[in-house]
Amino acid sequence: MAIFRPFKAYRPLPQYALGVAAKPYDVLNSNEAREEVKGHPISFLHVGKPEIDLDPGINIYDPKVYEKGKENLWKLIKDGILKEDPESYFYIYAQTMDGRTQYGLVGCASVDDYWNDVIKKHEKTRKDKEEDRSNHVRVTNSHSGPIFLTYRDNDELNKIVSKITINSPEIDLVALDGIRHQCWVIKNKDIIDKIITTLSGVPNFYVADGHHRSAAAGIVGRERQKANPNHLGDEEYNFFLAVLFPASHLYIMDYNRIIKDLNGLTNEEFFEKLNKHFTIAEMQSRFKPSKKGEIGMYIEGKWYCLKINEDLLRNPDPVEGLDVAILQKYINNEILGIEDSRTSKRIDFVGGIRGLEELEKRVNSGEMKVAFAMYPTSVEELMKIADAGKIMPPKSTWFEPKLRDGLFVHFLD
Repeated sequence: MAIFRPFKAYRPLPQYALGVAAKPYDVLNSNEAREEVKGHPISFLHVGKPEIDLDPGINIYDPKVYEKGKENLWKLIKDGILKEDPESYFYIYAQTMDGRTQYGLVGCASVDDYWNDVIKKHEKTRKDKEEDRSNHVRVTNSHSGPIFLTYRDNDELNKIVSKITINSPEIDLVALDGIRHQCWVIKNKDIIDKIITTLSGVPNFYVADGHHRSAAAGIVGRERQKANPNHLGDEEYNFFLAVLFPASHLYIMDYNRIIKDLNGLTNEEFFEKLNKHFTIAEMQSRFKPSKKGEIGMYIEGKWYCLKINEDLLRNPDPVEGLDVAILQKYINNEILGIEDSRTSKRIDFVGGIRGLEELEKRVNSGEMKVAFAMYPTSVEELMKIADAGKIMPPKSTWFEPKLRDGLFVHFLD
């Protein structure tokens, strides 16, 4: 069974929370982050993307970058912006976007559970990104970007969270993007013990978002275990910061694709090849798929609906039956000759948060030739694939809203 335990968080005092809370390190590039922090000296981006405080020409993997992150983290602590709780607590973190709220339990998951696959994954990770986040953890001695975990709903835990959140939160802020973030602190030991007991009956957690951060936590945790001759198993380095959301609360948006060229084909040849596995219908306006088995396509100023043939959708393999997998295999691979979507320079991915307008813009500019609008992968599909030990195609899920960095920090000792 999965382990989830309370911890002593370093947290911003309520009056500083809005200034500290920052978008995750991987949502912005370095230049965007530099713009984001103008006029925001206590933004946690100074910790998560510390290259923004160094010469713009510096390699983002330079050791000086991680040292700067450590320096910036300790400055927030020394200046009284972040303060450590006196005891180990659980926390509740709620996010509200477009009128819907998701409630997550903040605590620490187990490094051993990560390696033993009690915490299940559905994406491959890249070694360079693993090493980047591992170095960040090693040097700052902390987990400052929470891992986004999910699990199949537990009614008892939902009831506990509901009772706590009828009270006023300790932190209540609305970020510039309009998303509301609220935090409650669970200090009552009886409730903490009840949560631990309830979660002991949950067989698995699933990484929804944050595969590279969870890999880094696992790597550094194992290093610390091997380096400690008196290792017991309850040290803080054996656990990593996570927010645990019930599956029913999650909202997955579409993750769309844009392609630079048609692999030497004319438009007519391309459409002829599509007819083998898809039924094509021209649309009179923008087309956003409304159900599984539909793909929107934008090319030459027109929108089309590609209806996937039923025989492909009936594939019993949990990966092969995904809309994104069908597009990857029967369009990207077979027709367009894109063998590896992870590394090809001919394909780009656009999160659904940017809308269909972004797809039109990229194609109309001449930068790209064709765009595909996808129906979102479901949470249940994600968990079935992880349960089967399989891997999703790259960029299959886009979770919104994103967790803010800096609201909780977990130190490894």
